[in-house]
Amino acid sequence: MPPVSEEKESALAFVREVLASGITEESVSELLEQLQPYDLAEVFPELEPDEQRQLLSSLPADLTAEILEHLPFDEQYRILDDLDKTLAREIVNTMSSDALADLVMAIHPRQGQRLLSWLSEDYQAQITALMAYPDDTAGSLATVDYIAAREHWTAKQALDHVRKVGREAEIVSYIYVLDAKGRLVGVTSLRDLILSPVDAKVADVMNSKVVSVSAHADQEEVANTLANYDFVAVPVVDDAWRMVGIVTVDDVLDVIEEEATEDFQLIGGSQPLDEPYLKSSLLHLFRKRIGWLLLLFIAGGITSNILAWQADALEKAVSLAFFIPLLIGTGGNSGSQAATLVIRAMAVGEVSTRDFLRVIWREARLGIFLGMTMGTVMFVRALTLGESPSLGITVALAIVAIVTFSSSLGATLPIIGKRLGFDPAVFSAPMISTLVDATGLLIYFQVARWILGI
Repeated sequence: MPPVSEEKESALAFVREVLASGITEESVSELLEQLQPYDLAEVFPELEPDEQRQLLSSLPADLTAEILEHLPFDEQYRILDDLDKTLAREIVNTMSSDALADLVMAIHPRQGQRLLSWLSEDYQAQITALMAYPDDTAGSLATVDYIAAREHWTAKQALDHVRKVGREAEIVSYIYVLDAKGRLVGVTSLRDLILSPVDAKVADVMNSKVVSVSAHADQEEVANTLANYDFVAVPVVDDAWRMVGIVTVDDVLDVIEEEATEDFQLIGGSQPLDEPYLKSSLLHLFRKRIGWLLLLFIAGGITSNILAWQADALEKAVSLAFFIPLLIGTGGNSGSQAATLVIRAMAVGEVSTRDFLRVIWREARLGIFLGMTMGTVMFVRALTLGESPSLGITVALAIVAIVTFSSSLGATLPIIGKRLGFDPAVFSAPMISTLVDATGLLIYFQVARWILGI
């Protein structure tokens, strides 16, 4: 078990002190002043089962629901199953729709059906609809806890509606305007409604040019939309332009962290982990890492074969071998640099598959400049080692060609992978070093034959 931090230990002691002194309205109020739902979720697993039940039974259902949303899915279900069924049903009906949909899909189907049976008929239909969308899409991230108004309502009617349902909404700053068929026709802000005459029509206050995303859009597209427009939420619509729900910025922050973590792991040649690193078993880590290691190990045999084929050249000019690690290492580094930059640029929408030729042209020129700089250093290094100028020229020209090739390859592999339907990080990053090692050696020995005549 990982060590408990001093801050977490202090919060745990405070919670236990409140529980031991007896739960009262005053003590609950003091508890909520000191600790946020996330803080309570952090210390919750450290409490004894009786303490957990005592704490949750004393808190408002909406706060309990928020605490549960920060816990692992299996832990959420265990807690709900352990609580009084009346209280459990109240908590489930209070949970945000996106969190509840994720929970139902993550646990055993029979357990999920049991939770769904606790919901009101309308809420059950909404959760089931959200569950129909594939993972990592806008529909799967959406919550139905938004405020909708009709375009024929007056500002007073819309504000009365906000007061009525606002406590259950994820946000109240945006009011989405729907027609009789549930289609999104506009959006207005709470500020505009408040400042409008009470008899003004919502249709006159709303903005009909609504920025929205398709329910089938990838979650990265949702994140980019929120970032580009600086929204706190974006509406999600189906193919008929009917309102599915909204995705809020806090959901997108989770997406960004998840996508960044996945990309880093893929770039390192490992499959994404299903659990935090320290909580993953050695067998789980082994399975996630052995695949790429074996593949790259086998592919690395090509490098050994090339060295064997060029044994005669190495025998005639043994000094060639001194520079092999520098050459292939520099090529791998330049390729990885280019791949990382392009992968990131594609993730934030700066580069698309249509930019293939522009990227090649840019990286080819940059590779020449980088290679010339490295080649100059290589030439000087060869001379300082006492090698002949011809060998120095060989190494310098080889590094120019290798860096130019590896930069171009590293930049274009992510685009090719995207065009073929693969994750750019999976397709490119782990392969670059192996490909550059093999081609770099071929380039090096070919230049050596031209310059040195071996």
